[in-house]
Amino acid sequence: RRHFHGDLGDLLSNESVQKYLQQLMEECRNVSQKLQHAHLSESERKGLLRRHAELLPVATALDSVRRASRDREEVVSLLQSSSGVDEDKLFTQQLEEEEGHISQKLLSLRRDLVKALLPADPLDSSNVLLEVVSGRTTGGDICQQFTREVFDMYQGFASHKNWDFEPVNYTNAEYGGLHHAAARITGENVYRHLKHEGGTHRVQRIPEVGLSSRMQRIHTGTMTVIILPQPAELDLHVDPKDLRIDTFRSRGAGGQSVNTTDSAVRVVHLPTGIAVECQQSRSQLQNRDTAMRALRARLYQARLGKESQRRLSARRQQVGTRSQSERIRTYNFSQDRVTDHRTGYTARDIKEFMRGGQALQDLIGDVLEHAEVEALLEEVENSSGPK
Repeated sequence: RRHFHGDLGDLLSNESVQKYLQQLMEECRNVSQKLQHAHLSESERKGLLRRHAELLPVATALDSVRRASRDREEVVSLLQSSSGVDEDKLFTQQLEEEEGHISQKLLSLRRDLVKALLPADPLDSSNVLLEVVSGRTTGGDICQQFTREVFDMYQGFASHKNWDFEPVNYTNAEYGGLHHAAARITGENVYRHLKHEGGTHRVQRIPEVGLSSRMQRIHTGTMTVIILPQPAELDLHVDPKDLRIDTFRSRGAGGQSVNTTDSAVRVVHLPTGIAVECQQSRSQLQNRDTAMRALRARLYQARLGKESQRRLSARRQQVGTRSQSERIRTYNFSQDRVTDHRTGYTARDIKEFMRGGQALQDLIGDVLEHAEVEALLEEVENSSGPK
């Protein structure tokens, strides 16, 4: 594996990061001193208290890292002085165990420091609308089968995290595949864990069913995952005049109608052309309500995209936009591995990975830490740039 965050010690020892930390510590001391003054106005005191509350977790985390680093250095020094002394093997063994324990603690403390240095994403606690869309290849059935597997994987992950997984749209394909599906996922910090899952997922395998299976060679296909945050307080007005609402009969595999009433709903936002469908329920009102929730989520995502584009920094332009059009991961069934292209993280036992349990959690955690490190480096660069 290649872990970008693999040595957070090196990251925090980086000259620019050290300088940035030193600046924050000096500011924390200055703010503390100013708060001792009796002649502060109410507004000045409030501003200083707010800044002190922001800086204190960083100072506390940095102090913990430095103390743990000193403890580890002492143990390593004792280990080096005791090496080669046969009569004290038990003492050496105890030192090695202590060194391992402190190293694990130090890694955890360094992660806490990186998190303390970054502002919280206000969307992290949001629920999400998850969409999966089959790609197009000469053997389209491999994409459709993989799309179903990925959808099932996220349903398994929702179960692993004790989240609610509510399918809102489901368009079947031949040979047990999916053209498109969507689900509303609700629970604790859903968006924080899934926000980096959006993008193109590639599969490489010998198909087991469908037309492509007759050729008995490795095929490559793709599907797209779209993650749309649904904040609890979604401040987004949609004018009814801007909507066109169509009703139609629910469709099954191959396009045949499976419902005798026009319960399925399609909502089109005329100014943007964004369209959403819902045909999960036999109730037209329920499908309309679900479709409107999905439309608001898409419009919100479009607005977020415009704001992000305006804020795009030079560093982000170099390391990639993390947009949902990027190929982010390859699932190689023939070689029994999953590789994330953003971090180089590789997971083995692909069948276990596709169940959506701890193996997927480990990869998501790795990508999250990688993103936090990128964000910290960007913050450091911005602080040292021209004011």
